[in-house]
Amino acid sequence: MTEARLGTGIGWRPEIADAVARMPGVDWVEVVAENTCPGHLPEALLRLRERGVTVVPHGVSLGLGGADRPDEGRLRALAERAEALASPLVTEHIAFVRAGGPRTASPSLEAGHLLPVPRTRDALDVLCENVRIAQDALPVPLAVENIAALIAWPGEEMTEGQFLYELADRTGVRLLIDVANLHTNHVNRGEDPAKALSELPVEAIAYVHVAGGFERDGVWHDSHAHPVPPAVLDILTDLASRVAPPGVLLERDENFPEPAELEGELSAIRAAVAAGGAVAAADVRTGEVRPVAAVPDATRQRVGLAQAAVLSSLVAGTPVPEGFDRVRMGVQARALAGKRADVVAKVAPELPEILGEGYRAAFLAYAQERPMTGGYRRDALDFAGQLLREGGPGDRASRRRLRAWWQHRAGPAPRRTGLLRRA
Repeated sequence: MTEARLGTGIGWRPEIADAVARMPGVDWVEVVAENTCPGHLPEALLRLRERGVTVVPHGVSLGLGGADRPDEGRLRALAERAEALASPLVTEHIAFVRAGGPRTASPSLEAGHLLPVPRTRDALDVLCENVRIAQDALPVPLAVENIAALIAWPGEEMTEGQFLYELADRTGVRLLIDVANLHTNHVNRGEDPAKALSELPVEAIAYVHVAGGFERDGVWHDSHAHPVPPAVLDILTDLASRVAPPGVLLERDENFPEPAELEGELSAIRAAVAAGGAVAAADVRTGEVRPVAAVPDATRQRVGLAQAAVLSSLVAGTPVPEGFDRVRMGVQARALAGKRADVVAKVAPELPEILGEGYRAAFLAYAQERPMTGGYRRDALDFAGQLLREGGPGDRASRRRLRAWWQHRAGPAPRRTGLLRRA
């Protein structure tokens, strides 16, 4: 069965909604699922739907590669968004985003970011069962994305291409291939993108992501805030020489340029695909769900213990597990803390306004001592509460504003201390 072709698309963000609405040649858009509410969809997004523009929800919080089974509430929310947007499919990531908890007899921790799963048989078994659970719960086919990684797990048993091939073969899941992430893993982990593409089941590809980033001190950062580099377009051309992708989408999450620059990047993407010159696969996979054996609890526990040790090292300052590159783990830890600061500033913009230039340093100091356990909004409240308990920020007016903000969102005021009374 041949799959409907999506064409060329762009990640829809409120900051560029007007530009996207006027942009020629945009066949479809992708939205971050967690940033949309089915009953309160943005008018600009609804107008695109009325024009016949396909909208695909892209989830970031399921953690399908984690040791635990997917959360039923998160799956329901993703299904609701697919139905509200009349989407032909939904997408998520091959990653873990939280670890710890009862299975490992350790604190529950949130990464606030997508972290790579080890390419081992145990991790693959867990991922396959989690994907099957998600497929059963969703009203439309699921596609899963390869992620960018700063760190590599020791003792891996498969290449990325082999891991993705087995996942697709065992579950029938579609693949969302991010060529920017293949480039990231080439720079950071020495993995050959051409080899990964040669091992993929290209007939399973649902669509492709393209994005920009930057290199610093030999590490590639997949920022989604910079122009798409030629190396990423070259990988796209290589992929398009093997199969004509059903859809290709430009991701940009911040640092948005003028509309003309975005249109130029879309044109470059179309040219890269055309340069590949492949024809559409004759038999595109349709996301058929296949029987997957139940994973023993002991397997999930092994995966959970390993992931908890890694995440605790990254966000709670525990020792780096044996076999990991300590320098790269440090880079990843700083990147996670920086992302926490950036996202908290977006979900609670009053905090950087109140704290001014001192916001980032104060938040990073807080993040060193307080791992995230309940999402970014909870993180913002916990950060503000700790500042108040410690007597900060420095001037009386800012303390009053911060206390009023905290009380408005958290309810009762934090317990008064001597420092607070002096404020």
